[in-house]
Amino acid sequence: MQALLHEPELLIIDEPTTGLDPEERIRIRNFLVDFSENWTVLFSTHVVEDLAATCDQLAVMKKGQFLYSGGMQELLNVAKGHVWLCHVKDEAEARELERRYPISSKQYVDGGLRMPLLSPKKPGTVCEACEVTLEDAYIYITNFNG
Repeated sequence: MQALLHEPELLIIDEPTTGLDPEERIRIRNFLVDFSENWTVLFSTHVVEDLAATCDQLAVMKKGQFLYSGGMQELLNVAKGHVWLCHVKDEAEARELERRYPISSKQYVDGGLRMPLLSPKKPGTVCEACEVTLEDAYIYITNFNG
């Protein structure tokens, strides 16, 4: 908080919610949104949920290179049509897909697993197009460079 005493025009923060409980994470995110109404906040984090709750503009970097810089919705649009929801019967089938495609999550459901995978074109497996999350968009852009 000492950094805010002189009302800086630019506030640079690195992983501000790491290790905090959910209530504190929400409090910090709300503070940053309020602060950013009058000043610029550069927010470095790997917690995608924090970005979705606080930012309207973002940049994605990989190995020191910008892969994307712009609005949140535009980033989601980059991955739109490239996220496919697959249903597999067991872990062996899931591992086979993971060898071939980036996977953004795995969820156990009755009868197997549900896995969103990312691919520039429809994979050669049974799947359907699905809604894009910010995590999906991040994984897509870092694996396929948009």
